Amino acid sequence: MTMELRHLRAFLAIAEEGTITHAAARLHTGQPALSRTLRQLESHLGVRLVDRSTHHLELTAAGRTFRDKAVAALAAVDAALDPRSLTAVPLRLGHPWAALGEHTIPLLRRWDEEHPNVPLELRRIDDRAAGLTQGKVDVALLRGEVTAPGLVTEPLLEEERVAVVPAGSELADRATLTLADLAAWPLALNTVAGTTTLDLWPTAARPTTTLEVTNTDEWLTAIAVGRAVGISTSATPRLHTHPSIAYRPLTDAPPVPVLLAWRRGTPTHPAIPALVRLAREIVAGR
Repeated sequence: MTMELRHLRAFLAIAEEGTITHAAARLHTGQPALSRTLRQLESHLGVRLVDRSTHHLELTAAGRTFRDKAVAALAAVDAALDPRSLTAVPLRLGHPWAALGEHTIPLLRRWDEEHPNVPLELRRIDDRAAGLTQGKVDVALLRGEVTAPGLVTEPLLEEERVAVVPAGSELADRATLTLADLAAWPLALNTVAGTTTLDLWPTAARPTTTLEVTNTDEWLTAIAVGRAVGISTSATPRLHTHPSIAYRPLTDAPPVPVLLAWRRGTPTHPAIPALVRLAREIVAGR
């Protein structure tokens, strides 16, 4: 039978959700219909895309390869059907939090001056890759180690880590803090897009309690009300001031790299090289 876009969307939903049940709910369809669509796609390709031997579905090697192709194909279709593409194709710059910190506004202003015919759209997406692997953006500002396959990265700078504590706590009375100072408190962890993990601490000295959140707003609120402490980078206090939150230098934690990333081997926005050059100039103070 003829393959349609719905076959690609169905496969990607299954790949991202990990179960037929969750994927069907996301697509507002029934499980039998979704399973039938997957079988049709596998029959057309002549390969097994999904390993069904476990309760949580896993992609086969062929499935992982096809996932990248499906993402690129749908992104290209979405771009072609965007009415704005008939005039100017915007460059979509994603970030999960803090963008380029204090350099964000200078970057956007310089871009508008130097590339007035190419809109630069800054999009915050609560995802470790800021929507890049899903084709939601063309390029992304990311922090920490990038493990998603198929991405090209360009390091820009490193940011020092800071402790983020309730303003009324005894921790806020200190000029600087260490990892050991934070270990007795519950630790707020952004499990979707954060860069902090318990691996920062020695195994025997890690916080015993964590509070998992899914975005920056929830993370800031948990700290502000005194439920937890957190760790971020020097970009956060410049963008998120709050009367109930105090930021203190964290003296014994490694810095966090900040980089630009884009997809390898798929049609990319022609303005990405210009953005990379401008970002380098901005962080270098030129």
